[in-house]
Amino acid sequence: MQVTFSDHYKYSLPEGHRFPMDKYPLLLEQLLYEGTLEPDQICKPKALTWDQVSSTHTPEYIRKLRTLTLSAKEIRKIGFPVRKDLIERGLVIAGGTYDNAIYAIHHHSIGLNIAGGTHHSFADRGEGFCVFNDFAIAANLLLNDNIVSKILIVDLDVHQGNGTAHIFREDPRVYTLSMHGARNYPTKKMQSDLDINLVDATEDQAYLSELYHILPSIIHDQKPDILMYLAGVDPLKSDKLGRLAMSKGGLKQRDEYVLSQAKANNLPIIVSMGGGYSPRLVDIIDAHANTFRIAKQLYM
Repeated sequence: MQVTFSDHYKYSLPEGHRFPMDKYPLLLEQLLYEGTLEPDQICKPKALTWDQVSSTHTPEYIRKLRTLTLSAKEIRKIGFPVRKDLIERGLVIAGGTYDNAIYAIHHHSIGLNIAGGTHHSFADRGEGFCVFNDFAIAANLLLNDNIVSKILIVDLDVHQGNGTAHIFREDPRVYTLSMHGARNYPTKKMQSDLDINLVDATEDQAYLSELYHILPSIIHDQKPDILMYLAGVDPLKSDKLGRLAMSKGGLKQRDEYVLSQAKANNLPIIVSMGGGYSPRLVDIIDAHANTFRIAKQLYM
């Protein structure tokens, strides 16, 4: 079991910005404090090179990022002030996801990123707090280097993985599953290989029943070489942006099921944290920490 974290994950936003950037270092502190993680399990990732990023993102988008020449409209779509340090942060986070993929494959185990899950980023643009698409870059690098031939992306963030779906819309080597709120962001959904559109206020039993029904058959039919899991905690009932009604216990069951399915099928798995916007930061941290607690139980 490997966990990636870097001081680059920390980032200062203008006062009043609603994105909970503080959660990343606080999550690491909590996991170390309670003994879920030991310091020697934490890997400091390297930033991806622009050549690696070009496996997924277009030359024009890369040029605009490198020269800080995105238009005001493009910056508004991302939702963050686009500065050099934000771009450096994104390269390191995406590097963490890729490092975890290499680790998971070589050790036939699990790698977890204390950030990532930037699934709203398209090949030619960023959206929804996402500059680079970390899963898509990692997937393309693995495929291009013939390390794997089939990838399953399981996206359980409350928001559809629209960028990921669009990037792999014509690539049969990557199967995209997204379970998300039907009426949530983005308004215009892209077509995943399988989209499960959940009604507002979906609770634990209905959510888990859907997941239990579909995931084993997808793994059986697709026979992936690696599973990439986006474990957003924004389906929580307390989440300001979620619209669903899951409990922390339900999310913990969700994580246990996905990780157990990977282990039972002898699949390497990587995990990125994705979204979480509950008013109380302690609820976000605890829900994310459950993902790591389950990983420790299953892989240590």
